[in-house]
Amino acid sequence: MATTTTTMPTLSDEQVAELLHLAGESDSVELKLTVPELHHRSTAQALGLDPLQGQIRQVVFFDTPKLALDKQGLVVRARRIQGKGDDSVVKLRPVVPHELPGPLRSSPGFRVEVDAMPGGFVCSGALKRTLDAEAVKRVLAGKRPLRKLFSKEQRALFAEHAPEGLELEDLAVLGPIHVLKLRFTPQELGRRFAAEMWFYPDGSRVLELSTRCDTSEAFQVAAESRAFLATNGVDLSGEQETKTRKALGYFARNRAAAQE
Repeated sequence: MATTTTTMPTLSDEQVAELLHLAGESDSVELKLTVPELHHRSTAQALGLDPLQGQIRQVVFFDTPKLALDKQGLVVRARRIQGKGDDSVVKLRPVVPHELPGPLRSSPGFRVEVDAMPGGFVCSGALKRTLDAEAVKRVLAGKRPLRKLFSKEQRALFAEHAPEGLELEDLAVLGPIHVLKLRFTPQELGRRFAAEMWFYPDGSRVLELSTRCDTSEAFQVAAESRAFLATNGVDLSGEQETKTRKALGYFARNRAAAQE
């Protein structure tokens, strides 16, 4: 039987200092762990994850076939969420919070968050808009223009950071991809976690465990979460692959292959 490895990559002293600085200027910290695909089943069993309690989501990204937005640190995304309305996001990453324009930083729909994972972290700023339950479906069906998913404020943020001359309507649809999200609260911690399973069309999957916390308690929560996961045999040493980057790469490659 294979031995589960629980050694988690660590940050250097310089990275810790930078993380502390960014967290102090952010609204929250989200701690994330990507579980190696070989350990998906054992992790679900160890944590008592029941897929029938999960929420189905559909995520779609918008970029050029050569991922011009991604190269600029810009993410344009929309989601359909079972039992809830749709939403859209224009995200910048990385960002330095104190360098953001005042009106954007104070906008009710804008949130700055540090995503921390074993061996690394990134600070991002996301401007979100809540939509009705049919909005994304209508756009994907070609019944409404893409720009209708985004508010005036989101469109302005896009225009400021997108490559010159690139409009929202020039973007290609990358997706959608199906996601199963499950929230659970381990009794040992009394803290809510989320498990997200992303199902890629080629049969591969990404399982991400995460918990969000206040910036002042990030290191304590990280230590407690690491101990909990390790005690339950969750592999902490796997390569950390972000869901978004994998999805963008997959759909861009397939779109390019289809055009050859």
